Amino acid sequence: MFTDLHLHTTFSDGTYSPEELASEARRFGLVAVALTDHDTVEGCTRMRTACESHKIEFIPATELTAEVNGIELHMLGYFLDVDSPKLLEEMKRFQEGRTERIKEIVSRLRQLNVPLEEEDVFGLAKCKSPGRPHVARALIQRKVCANLDEAFERFLKKNRPGWVPKQKMSAEDALEIIHDAGGLAVLAHPGLARSEEAIPALIEGGIDGIECFHSRHSPACCEYYVSVAEEHNLLITGGSDCHGMNKGKPLIGSIKLPYEYVRLLKERLAPDHYARQPAVSAALNNGSGII
Repeated sequence: MFTDLHLHTTFSDGTYSPEELASEARRFGLVAVALTDHDTVEGCTRMRTACESHKIEFIPATELTAEVNGIELHMLGYFLDVDSPKLLEEMKRFQEGRTERIKEIVSRLRQLNVPLEEEDVFGLAKCKSPGRPHVARALIQRKVCANLDEAFERFLKKNRPGWVPKQKMSAEDALEIIHDAGGLAVLAHPGLARSEEAIPALIEGGIDGIECFHSRHSPACCEYYVSVAEEHNLLITGGSDCHGMNKGKPLIGSIKLPYEYVRLLKERLAPDHYARQPAVSAALNNGSGII
């Protein structure tokens, strides 16, 4: 009874379609998954249907970019009402910001005589939440770079010529958006950046949990964040952060979070959570168990 609560599809910067991702989850024997595409819940409908066909429990989710005291962090929102007007309004704003960021990156690269067009990126991305991996893949298609690592190292990493900062919301706003949509807010992969420094402020702001288990967390790092979560009565989650082939070997299956942690997430939800979501309520009443 294992789960993976951090997965991406072609609706943001992953390379798997929802159907391919659900098939991979089935291949690895996962009983529950969460789709955490960046700044969008657009793929959740298809992912839910694909998971139903494989009898896998589906958790609608997203990954938001936020900051607190100048520290960038990523916030995972689980069990979201994907029809929440406020959630969709904020996501539209950030999707527009992502589009403008891509245009600025392309403009900067063209100033360096890099043969790249906006349509190279948008035509490849075909989603509302384009990101730097789409630029990297376009550079490969243009034969400017041989692989993703080269594209990021030469052009797209911070302090490289194509670097453009990502639009961020305040951590307070991210928490409010997730909670307003009936969801649970979890700090993603705190071991990968300076986001640990933000944990006290996030606790004060009402964060629900920490992603303790991640494919790039060492065993010692996982153990440390479990202790932090337990000390502050925070929920514990984990996931592979799989982007398909975008980051080399697909990571799905590298993290297998025991289902008990999903059960604990459900216990923390507001009592009327499922009643607020007609599609979910109907699924439960029909006895499918797919949420």
